[in-house]
Amino acid sequence: MDVATLAGLLREAEEHHGEYEPVGPPHHWSDWYAGYVLARQQGRTTDEAVADATLVIEGAPR
Repeated sequence: MDVATLAGLLREAEEHHGEYEPVGPPHHWSDWYAGYVLARQQGRTTDEAVADATLVIEGAPR
């Protein structure tokens, strides 16, 4: 992945995380971003990536 692609995905993650953060449980933003960026890199849609990132915070065992 190149810098421009990663920067774009991070901006996307920031936008979607901004909607999630006020309603989600306490968490570190980087965990949500990582789930989102990884999902997008794997070809998932933005909606699917939001769901995957949310699962990282709310449903995945640590």
